[in-house]
Amino acid sequence: MVTKLQSPKCIDLFCGAGGLSEGFRQAGFETLFANDIDANALETFALNHPKTPLIYHGAVEQIQPRKITRSLGLRKGELDVLVGGPPCQGFSINAPDRALDDPRNHLFRYYIQFVDALRPKAIVMENVPGLVSMGNWAFLQTISGALTKLGYEVEAKILYAAHYGVPQERWRLVIMGSRVGSVQFPSPTHFAPGRPNFAGGRTMTFRHALRSDSNGSELLPFTTVAEAISDLPRLEPGQGSENEPYLSSRKPPSTYARELRRGSKVVSNHVAPKIAKVNRERVKFVPPGGSWRDIPHELLPKGMQRARRSDHTKRYGRLAADGLSGTIMTKCDPHWGAVFLPDQDRTLSVREAARLQSFPDHYVFRGPRVSQYTQVGNAVPPLLAKAIGLQVLSLLRSSNQGSRRFRSIRDRRTAARKPVERKTQKAKA
Repeated sequence: MVTKLQSPKCIDLFCGAGGLSEGFRQAGFETLFANDIDANALETFALNHPKTPLIYHGAVEQIQPRKITRSLGLRKGELDVLVGGPPCQGFSINAPDRALDDPRNHLFRYYIQFVDALRPKAIVMENVPGLVSMGNWAFLQTISGALTKLGYEVEAKILYAAHYGVPQERWRLVIMGSRVGSVQFPSPTHFAPGRPNFAGGRTMTFRHALRSDSNGSELLPFTTVAEAISDLPRLEPGQGSENEPYLSSRKPPSTYARELRRGSKVVSNHVAPKIAKVNRERVKFVPPGGSWRDIPHELLPKGMQRARRSDHTKRYGRLAADGLSGTIMTKCDPHWGAVFLPDQDRTLSVREAARLQSFPDHYVFRGPRVSQYTQVGNAVPPLLAKAIGLQVLSLLRSSNQGSRRFRSIRDRRTAARKPVERKTQKAKA
């Protein structure tokens, strides 16, 4: 028997750099198999998850689930949880009748095939909140319906990473399924400002306007940008080292930073990108929390000179030390969002972006630097994944305890019946 509650097992499809697996590892899980089509991301995954026995580089369509289960010695129904974030391709809002068998949505179809072949006790799927409104909610209903037919109780919720200690305004759609008990999502542990401005925002998110949760317990304050990255070495644009980790010189400013530095004596992936001369001139005018609106009109890019003041709210933005960062993107480009540091006239390094995503410092990213930014931006924040993993672990333990209680009651009843049956047989004789 492969699966044990002392060491629950998971499989991570579309694993990328491994944000979900890292969070589940911190929650006590072991990843048995991981897959992704991005070679650089998979190199990062393999480096940071050396105990994962099977790692497959290639399209998920090329994988036969039953071969994977045979290689791992897994029987159907033994896997504890299947996790992953299959991209949504081709599910257009202009074609609401498209379903799971649409060839452009094949990645979700293959994910469901894995669920069907493995029948894990629980499943966790994640993606962007925008998928909720695709096809007038038909996409979400299709996924839920497919999992329900396979015997799963299915729930979906849009989670806010900042509610779980991640210093970032990041919303993620999480679909959870279970065939061993009732699905419950992790309750927020931190109070954090945030306004869901997408479909499902009013009904699918935890709405905490106060600093206490539904049980009246005081929530922790959110983790700020300064608490997350201010201890990292200060760099000028172009400074830092990719191959020879830069020694950290400051003490951790918070519990958050201290935990991410645990076990690390050096900082890797901490190279400050070079900045064009015109951007160096622009950023001088941007205060912490400011954006392109603070830049003199004649210094703005031509396209932004024609923009309305209500548009592009965070372009050329500078992070506020006492606030949350915006969603970490796949490019550290000021034209994309707020990527300038609160107190340095430069953009985020890969390590600083990884800190804002809650990756520990010992987590090293491989590949060209542009790929490293992509890997960090595409990842699920490990702290958010850990909160989900702990919730799944609680579900598995409750199920296991219930099974043990059932077996214990059944055994006691069987033992109690046996003497009666023997007496009856003797009386008949």
